[in-house]
Amino acid sequence: MSIAKEIFADHLLAMYLHGSAVKDGLRPQSDVDVLTVIARPMTEAMRVELVSALMEVSGPHPASPGGPRCIEFMVFLKADLSEPAFPARSEFVYGEWLREHFEAGGIPEAHADPENTLILAQARQQAQPLLGPELDTILSEISSDQVRLAMREALPALLENLHGDERNVLLTLARMWRTASTNEFVSKDAAADWAISRLPDHVAETLAQARDAYLGKSRDDWADRPQEAQQAAAYLHREVSAQLHSE
Repeated sequence: MSIAKEIFADHLLAMYLHGSAVKDGLRPQSDVDVLTVIARPMTEAMRVELVSALMEVSGPHPASPGGPRCIEFMVFLKADLSEPAFPARSEFVYGEWLREHFEAGGIPEAHADPENTLILAQARQQAQPLLGPELDTILSEISSDQVRLAMREALPALLENLHGDERNVLLTLARMWRTASTNEFVSKDAAADWAISRLPDHVAETLAQARDAYLGKSRDDWADRPQEAQQAAAYLHREVSAQLHSE
């Protein structure tokens, strides 16, 4: 919080903890998710300073036991939250999946993305204020139609990003399936438990491996199971797509 206060000063309106930390508790590989609301657009100097500061305090992915947590830090303009457009626009995003880009000198820019819509919809239900008012007093309600549209638009990229990110992709697909079926946002492991009971054995076994790796019960190693991961991802992708197009 001190980093944000120093960089944004009087422009800082609110900060929220969201994601696993407030839903079901941090898992061994959970990021610390922080959502920040500011009054005015960031300057280039602010972007450079914030990236530099976050790279110092955020642990690289995957998180080492006992080491610093990976941080996902998102900044939104208050004006963009009063009536969020689709897809929702973020002012700044920091995540450890972008560390190589940042180390090469890359700086986050404002960006509209369906993933922003999903993050805001979940945060509105679950976020815990660190500074400022409850999020639902700043962020207008995001309709279920927008949530479903966001999932439809975000879905194709998941299979493209499977290699090297098997655990996260499989668990994200399970969460999408659960949300598309029930309109609820739940943790990744809870979504996996829900999905496993509805899957054929060979897919359920692979998803269980992803869940257990997320919970720190097994190694997150897919080198000897690339085909199983691809088959499970394709199966889950079909289930999510069918659910999203069922109405």
